Amino acid sequence: MSAPARPTSIRDALYEAPGPRTRRLMVAGTVVTGILVIIGIGLVIRQFYVTGQLAPRYWTFLAQPTTWRYLLQGFRGTVSVALTAGVLSLLLGLVLMLGRTSGIRPLSALCRVVTDFFRGVPSLLLIYFFFLAVPQYGIRLSSFWMITLPVTLAASGVLAEVLRAGVNAVPRGQVEAALSLGMRRGRIMFKIVLPQAVRFVIPSLISQLVVVVKDTTVAYVVSYPDLMQNARVLITNYDALVSMYFTVAIVYILLNYAINKLSGFVAERMGVKIIR
Repeated sequence: MSAPARPTSIRDALYEAPGPRTRRLMVAGTVVTGILVIIGIGLVIRQFYVTGQLAPRYWTFLAQPTTWRYLLQGFRGTVSVALTAGVLSLLLGLVLMLGRTSGIRPLSALCRVVTDFFRGVPSLLLIYFFFLAVPQYGIRLSSFWMITLPVTLAASGVLAEVLRAGVNAVPRGQVEAALSLGMRRGRIMFKIVLPQAVRFVIPSLISQLVVVVKDTTVAYVVSYPDLMQNARVLITNYDALVSMYFTVAIVYILLNYAINKLSGFVAERMGVKIIR
């Protein structure tokens, strides 16, 4: 009896397994790239040493509790904006997706235009709009909302397309079977299609929070006290640009790494396979 065929994935269908020669080239390329990266890091450190950026006075302030308390206040601001924008963008993205898949042509066309607009316009441009243009119409927003709303709008367009991809991944036969039983389309969407669609794209939904977190780094435009803005204040006070940006970069990397691990954990608990 022949062994059962190994189940294939999308990656198996799109990409052929590398042969011995290709694998040798991949190993050689990895080694060369690693050496070049190490050399580059060494040159950067050497340049920092030559210019005096490694002097103790640029780093000792990081050992002070007041420095980390101030950074922690900014970190809380970043998390507040990211979580609020993440929830609002998910809700708005859901509305845009439902409108685009509603089958009502005017509504579908409108939601498509709105989705494409928010996907195409940089979040920084939206922030400047809320900061400079909106107040001219007598609408006064706090700095929190002047950063949260633009980030929400920019992310909602992407999330709408992610959710639509999940809806399209649900087998059409399930919808047809439900219609044959007399169920209404709205009930089919919320009872059958949407739960499965969310399950398909839940890792992408959580990973989009990484993009939201990165978009909050321009909060200095509206003087919102997030992590980056508080870091800029410390840079001004201690004249420590390299050490401060290095520290903040580590914090953002750890935060985004935690979000990605959360995405993988949720996907595993929900039985969603992630191709790595």
